[in-house]
Amino acid sequence: MSKVKTQEPASRAKAAPKSKTKVEAKPKVKIKTTLTDVSVDSFIAKLDKPERRDDAAALVKLCTKVSGWPAKMWGSAIIGFGAYHYTYASGHSGTMCALGFSPRKANFAIYVAEFPGKEALLAQLGKYKGGHEQCLYINKLNDVDTKVLEKIFAGGLAEIKRRWPVTAA
Repeated sequence: MSKVKTQEPASRAKAAPKSKTKVEAKPKVKIKTTLTDVSVDSFIAKLDKPERRDDAAALVKLCTKVSGWPAKMWGSAIIGFGAYHYTYASGHSGTMCALGFSPRKANFAIYVAEFPGKEALLAQLGKYKGGHEQCLYINKLNDVDTKVLEKIFAGGLAEIKRRWPVTAA
């Protein structure tokens, strides 16, 4: 008589032996937002609307005043000031501008860190979206109080300097 091999139910099946091959670590993500040699002035000159160019130039002046650093291009569309190197608890690390903005078609994305008192300043800012976390969105400079925006830039930059080593880019 021949023996018939039957399959055990999944609940009683033996675990497959563990493979002795090494599991390769996930490749590090390539950070796209890095410092470039592109001219900030030429980038601003290519913006489609004169009002957008004027607002971008005014933001460059304001951020330069607050930071003391010249404007530099980060990636293809961020105008940044200074640089800081960060390492998170997860091990992810990188370098980013300490303060910056991007003149997008729909609005200006302003990159400024959270800091104590930011919420109170946002209440005085004028018309904006976001603002909690790192991104603040404004349509145009006339929508906001630039004196309050200057305080927000200064507070965010002070917080970055408190947390991370900051240098001129």
